[in-house]
Amino acid sequence: MALIKSISGIRGTIGGEVGEALTPVDVVKFAAAFGTWVLQTTKNDTIVIGRDARLSGEMVNRLVVATLQGLGINVIDLGLSTTPTVEMAVPAKKAGGGIILTASHNPKQWNALKLLNQHGEFINDAEGKLVLDIAEQEAFQFAEVTKLGKYTQSDKFLKKHIKAILDLPLVDVEAIKAKNFKVVVDAVNSSGGFAVPMLLEALGVEHIEKLNCDPTGHFAHNPEPLPENLGEIARVLEKGKFDLGIVVDPDVDRLAFINEDGSMFGEEYTLVAVSDYVLQNQPGNTVSNLSSTRALRDVTEKAGGQYFAAAVGEVNVVNMMKAQNAIIGGEGNGGIIYPELHYGRDALVGIALFLTHLAKTGLSISRLRAKYPNYYISKNKIELTKDIDVDAVLAKVQKQYAKQPINTIDGVKIEFNKEWVHLRKSNTEPIIRIYAESDSLSTADHLANKIIGDIKEIISEKSE
Repeated sequence: MALIKSISGIRGTIGGEVGEALTPVDVVKFAAAFGTWVLQTTKNDTIVIGRDARLSGEMVNRLVVATLQGLGINVIDLGLSTTPTVEMAVPAKKAGGGIILTASHNPKQWNALKLLNQHGEFINDAEGKLVLDIAEQEAFQFAEVTKLGKYTQSDKFLKKHIKAILDLPLVDVEAIKAKNFKVVVDAVNSSGGFAVPMLLEALGVEHIEKLNCDPTGHFAHNPEPLPENLGEIARVLEKGKFDLGIVVDPDVDRLAFINEDGSMFGEEYTLVAVSDYVLQNQPGNTVSNLSSTRALRDVTEKAGGQYFAAAVGEVNVVNMMKAQNAIIGGEGNGGIIYPELHYGRDALVGIALFLTHLAKTGLSISRLRAKYPNYYISKNKIELTKDIDVDAVLAKVQKQYAKQPINTIDGVKIEFNKEWVHLRKSNTEPIIRIYAESDSLSTADHLANKIIGDIKEIISEKSE
């Protein structure tokens, strides 16, 4: 059983003891803390909520709704929805905040409360700490019986979300329609099962093969859109009857594409391809996190823009995008953030921009992928004993490679020409994550292993 309290929300496994898992008691406590924070900071008594299709969703939803009403907060419930749809609904309804009930790409036993401010963006570090403090102190003041919050349901926002996407100048419905794309969709039996086909139909795509598109919450495979989890859709595409495959995670904020031959486009390259299209039409700056592929920097600089790296985490990417006036950004996990629509990862706008790009190039998806620089990321971790000072270890590594360009906004990132290594300590367990990127996987592995060797040497020196 697990319960992880972080600045962006609370997530955990269903079932178990209070304080050790995401039990009903913990859901109520944290929902009450967030509702209290919204009332105190915004003086706004409305919160928008929505959920993905996971098995515990209805139960958690009822707990959250009742708790917020008990605080005197009016709840607008979007029901089964997507994370980006809820993000857009919060400012549209002039609400004080939002809660998305989803554990994103985590397996079905997990759920979470993701917390949004009044702009429909994830709360920041300082705000998250305030919410955690309220929860810890149980500083809640519930409403009298005559002042309980109202409850309303709305199923209109997904259509509004899709219309807003279609209205974007860089989304060309006619170009997409003319290509008569044949598409396979894998939505892991969650909200993307209805959201993605609805978008595709609005874009004029008539040939849609649905895999795992029944929003039952019984995930057909591990819901993280990584190559090792996408064998089923790859096998369908291998038969050669479709132009591309589209995969989303349970709450539809991560996006991956599959080539027409069943090979992987690569989730790191979702942002690269969409950014390439946007930059061709609107020169500007881009942002991704420190652990994302260098290919975005290459594409940005080729278009005359500037690339900026942010600390890992959507809120950090959004803050950097605002600071650098970026026209597009996101994360290498397939998260597209397009400010012209809203500041949040959004697979739906990513699909619309990507299909427009693909249609206008006239290329197959595999040939489009071949246009971009080839980089490979090696992802590793070192498990440490709790007595090891991780910060001291990272500081020693930084000193050892002081002659190289180094970024320390989130752990230590060391650059070697067009290669890099990023070391981050986990917030929840005694682990150092080591990501390395190069133009071949073997070189990336070698680079990562070199740094791992350095870390082990530093640890052994300290223990002597």
